[in-house]
Amino acid sequence: MSVVRKPLIGITCCTDQLGLHPFHIVGEKYILGVVDGAGGLPLLIPALGEQIGFEQLLDTLDGIMFTGSPSNVEPHHYNGQPSAEGTRHDAKRDATTLPLIKAAIDRGVPVLCICRGFQEMNVAFGGTLHQRLYEVGGFIEHRENKEHPVEQQYGLSHEVHIEPGGLLYELSGRNSAQVNSLHTQGVDQLAPGLRPEATAPDGLVEAFSVSQASNFALGVQWHPEWKVKDNAFYLSIFKAFGDACRARSNRHS
Repeated sequence: MSVVRKPLIGITCCTDQLGLHPFHIVGEKYILGVVDGAGGLPLLIPALGEQIGFEQLLDTLDGIMFTGSPSNVEPHHYNGQPSAEGTRHDAKRDATTLPLIKAAIDRGVPVLCICRGFQEMNVAFGGTLHQRLYEVGGFIEHRENKEHPVEQQYGLSHEVHIEPGGLLYELSGRNSAQVNSLHTQGVDQLAPGLRPEATAPDGLVEAFSVSQASNFALGVQWHPEWKVKDNAFYLSIFKAFGDACRARSNRHS
C-alpha cells in the first residue's frame, strides 16, 4: 500500500536559555497548526542564521511557517528607536528569519507568517513597526490581558475587514472575520510590495500578501494556529497554505 507523502513544512525556532543551556524552541500550537491545519510534516528550523545553509534548506522544504514569539524584531533592522527597557529580543532568530523570508519567497516556497513572523515579513521587505501601539494613540487595545486564563487570552477579540479580491478573501470567502489579538507591536509603514489583506477597526493592517510572489505568501497579525480545527476561518488559512505546500511537494516527487 502506497503512503501519501505529507509536505515537509519548516517551522522557525526562537532561542531561549533554560537553566544552564541554550535551547531552540517552538510552541506546540504552531506544530499542531502544521499537523492538524495544513496536513504537513513539521520540521523545526533552528535559529542558526547562515550556518543552516539556506539554499539546501529551501531545496528540501515544501513550505515554511514563521511563528510568533515572546521576543520582538530588534529595531535597528528597520531604523527604529532603541527598544524600551525590558523588551525581549532574539538576535539569532532575526539573523535567521529576516533573510530566510525573502529567500523563500524568491524561490517560490509557500510561506505563512504569524504575529512576529508577520512583523518580520514587513521588516524584511523594508517596512517599519510601531513598537508600543498602546502608546501611539488612535488604536484599539490589541494586547491580551496576561491575568486572564489562556483560553480567554486567545479568545476572539475584534473584527477584521478583509479586502475584496485578495488572497485572504479568496481562500476564506469572507468580507470580515473575528480574530484574537495578542500583540503590542504592529505595522507602521507597510513595506513596498506588500498588499493589505485585512485591517482592524482602527485601520491597522493585520494581514498582507506579497504582490509579486509566485506562490502562497501570507502574513497575519493574529494567531490562526490556536485550536485551528475549532475555527473555520483559521482552518481555511492553514488549508490553503497546506494545499500550496502539497502542490510544491508533488512537483518535487
